[in-house]
Amino acid sequence: MKELIKIAVDAMGGDNSPRKVIEGIELHHKKSKNVFYKLFGDKNLIDPIIRNKSIDNNLIEIIHTEEKIKGEDTAFAAAKRGKKTSMWLAIESVKNKSSDIVISAGNTGALLVIAKLNLKMIENIDKPALSGLWPSKKGMSVVLDLGANIECSDKNLIDFAIMGSSLFKSLFPEEKSKVALLNIGSEELKGNEVIKETYQKLNQIVNEDFEFKGFIEGNNLMEGDVNVIVADGFTGNIALKTAEGTANFITSELKKTMMTSMLGKISSFINILNLRKFKKRLDPRLYNGAIFIGLDSPVVKSHGGTDYIGFSNSLSVCVKIIEGNLIEKIKKNIS
Repeated sequence: MKELIKIAVDAMGGDNSPRKVIEGIELHHKKSKNVFYKLFGDKNLIDPIIRNKSIDNNLIEIIHTEEKIKGEDTAFAAAKRGKKTSMWLAIESVKNKSSDIVISAGNTGALLVIAKLNLKMIENIDKPALSGLWPSKKGMSVVLDLGANIECSDKNLIDFAIMGSSLFKSLFPEEKSKVALLNIGSEELKGNEVIKETYQKLNQIVNEDFEFKGFIEGNNLMEGDVNVIVADGFTGNIALKTAEGTANFITSELKKTMMTSMLGKISSFINILNLRKFKKRLDPRLYNGAIFIGLDSPVVKSHGGTDYIGFSNSLSVCVKIIEGNLIEKIKKNIS
């Protein structure tokens, strides 16, 4: 039997918690039996929900606290709120090595600040990065930074490339990491001085875990020719929000077009299986789970507005990160 993976779960973070968190754990538990869930939150709210769920009692523990980080809290206010909140205690659990990884659907800014207050940086890394998973025509891509660092040096971007490729190899061990820098053009002379300097230095790095493919423009992000896309947090966050908005626009317009006429309704009925595949491909719940990397313990951020299916998928990301030895890969490659 595999050694149990211990996941510290902030049960109170995000919309409709702790219900969606517990239902997400129940769904995840059905397909992953080697996980021990440590829930941090209000036992009085958790117990009535968990009582009727199909979760092995030997694989779950509730650490009671009535304090939680609110969605409207600033990062400073959240940190000031104290060490008794469910988010703080969950992060402290990985700091004390009583858990392998921590996950929260709570306030993103608060999670980043509290994680940085509790956890050490990996040696030789100056800034942590927020990374996420994007679908492409050829599979999945890792994209970072998604907003943790507005300004970055060439060293930061090189670190992000190494950490991103390590993350990709942890999640998809059979594939080779192909790294690109997000830029306004594919030519070497395009971009600001920082990104041009980063390009030159990445070209000189020889690493068996990744291949540097140069610059990539925004219109090629989903092509799948590269699978690790690097940007500063300002650019990366804009790219993320633009992609999310475009996906929402396409699905809503398609639905509107198919349902406004009898011919459209008949066509949608005939193509219902293909439409379901299309909808599933763009379902953000399947790609839920941003990863805060650069710290000496892994931290996963589930989208606050996702449902139990999305939260379950972010738990699967947690398992892959631990099984793929992410932290060890980063330490090896960054040195």
